[in-house]
Amino acid sequence: MKKVAVIMGSDSDLPLVKNTINTLKSLDIPFEAHVFSAHRTPEQAMEFAKNARENGFGVIISAAGKAAHLGGVLAAHTILPVIGIPIKASALDGMDALLSTVQMPKGIPVASVAIDGADNAAILAAQILALSDTELLQKLLDMRAKMTNDVLAKDAELQKML
Repeated sequence: MKKVAVIMGSDSDLPLVKNTINTLKSLDIPFEAHVFSAHRTPEQAMEFAKNARENGFGVIISAAGKAAHLGGVLAAHTILPVIGIPIKASALDGMDALLSTVQMPKGIPVASVAIDGADNAAILAAQILALSDTELLQKLLDMRAKMTNDVLAKDAELQKML
């Protein structure tokens, strides 16, 4: 199975990114996590992205707040899908990070999840990898079935109360 790279712009992003990591672990997806800044370590971010495919990665998840250029920098140097997690890290409540993540020029896309959407970034990465991995596909189908059953159980409880 291909690995997922989880790249944070700062170690201050780790409390939120732990949700991404935990979701990847729950699906038995191999991953690496690193701190690379688009502005303070651009060469290291570029080198990582340029070599990611050859190093066994299938998807890159980028978590960044404020200007959130990290996803774009990574995407500019790889053909792999890049998923951005815009982080609420400023007075603008993450809107700055969201817009920086999604407003990419033609030809260099960065997918995005919701502001602070760390769990969904891992699930989207898993869905991409599951296109060529039937075992992972089944885990995702099982996850969906559990969500359905959980909601139906809550509905049944509500009906009892009413």
